[in-house]
Amino acid sequence: MPIGVHLAVVDPGVGSARRSVALEGGDGRLYVGPDNGLLVVAAEKLGGVKHAVEIQDPRYTLAPMSATFHGRDLFSPAAAHLATGVPLGDLGPELVVDDLVRIDIPRAEVGSTRLRATVLYVDRFGNVQLNATSEDLKTAGIEPGTRVEIESGFEAYFAVAARTFADVRPGEIVLYEDSYRNVALALNGGNAADMLLARPGRELRVRRTDT
Repeated sequence: MPIGVHLAVVDPGVGSARRSVALEGGDGRLYVGPDNGLLVVAAEKLGGVKHAVEIQDPRYTLAPMSATFHGRDLFSPAAAHLATGVPLGDLGPELVVDDLVRIDIPRAEVGSTRLRATVLYVDRFGNVQLNATSEDLKTAGIEPGTRVEIESGFEAYFAVAARTFADVRPGEIVLYEDSYRNVALALNGGNAADMLLARPGRELRVRRTDT
């Protein structure tokens, strides 16, 4: 996405003591949302967080403010004001960047022929997103066309590393890079999550079969 104002609201803590924040990234982007780790994950991939403020000035929010709909009454108005040129510091007091809430996302363990990954997400088609990247696959020597073994619990399944679903036959598992540049697993014509009993937080192991 182009540099600009990015509004993100995934906010199960709405109405609680969690803070409402606006951040300036190292590359000039502005982020608006709850202080629950959501914004920091994005900002740290794009130059880190340069400045952070807590949104408190009522001039830049709606009134009355719902206790359960800050996306409409607080975050959206604040983001709109930033987009029209209001300085970040006008929204409220500055925060210590190191005090922002962070999400502890597990990292894949990568070896020369295998990797140990964690399921991050399963979509409605049963495709399984892992916390590994294409660089991790390169480190493990897994390239398009490589056959691999997927271990889930005590079960093992064969798959093929490929670029698209059509690169494998119907009923085969494909290991690929998804649109978010994460490594993912899909079953051509089926539900990979059901086959692998995959759910967020589950560990999967991927191993080249030529070793």
